[in-house]
Amino acid sequence: MHYVFILTLLLLLLLGPQWWVNRTMKKHSQQEEDNFPGNGGELARHLLDRFSLTNVRVESTDLGDHYDPGDKAVRLSKERMSGKSLTAITTAAHEVGHALQDAADEPMFRWRTRLARFAQFAQRLGSFLLFLAPIASVISRAPAIGMISALAAFLIMGTNVLLQLFTLPVELDASFKKAMPLLKDGYLTTDQYPAAEKILRAAAFTYLSASLAGLLNFWQWIRVLRR
Repeated sequence: MHYVFILTLLLLLLLGPQWWVNRTMKKHSQQEEDNFPGNGGELARHLLDRFSLTNVRVESTDLGDHYDPGDKAVRLSKERMSGKSLTAITTAAHEVGHALQDAADEPMFRWRTRLARFAQFAQRLGSFLLFLAPIASVISRAPAIGMISALAAFLIMGTNVLLQLFTLPVELDASFKKAMPLLKDGYLTTDQYPAAEKILRAAAFTYLSASLAGLLNFWQWIRVLRR
């Protein structure tokens, strides 16, 4: 019976945050032509220009809303780019918040960017080690083969979990210390504040569900390697 409880709890932890994020975003995605003079892309461009970040581009993407510090680009999904909904406007402000973090060279954002680059390298190295381990096991039956597999698992999944956990405070800062003060500066009415805060919280906690899923995968790998 306790296994059923544990499984249910794990499913809630893994699927609950993502379900809540999707529900929150969808709930406030209705088009409100009368409430917003511009769409998400136009607001992003306006805010960037307001802070003299004319070098930062605003682009449409199919890869999800994000800010790319390497290309200096705020990228919004087509729905957010052209949308005049509370979700589109608030998400655009959130991504601009990351551009402001980058422009200010804030330590948390800088370290998160460095960790992301390291994670990409680590995952490539981990994949190579996973490819190497079976070949090495044919040549040698040494216990070191298990260590290679364990290291590969950490490089592929462990570094990604660390990245996701490190990202959470950066996302919260972009939401509540950057985007929300901007939106309150004449871009939203007071009755829209609570919904905007929910959307910003959802934007930040998107990474929480990814972190939990990564932790579960990493734990499963460790269990397999210990057998």
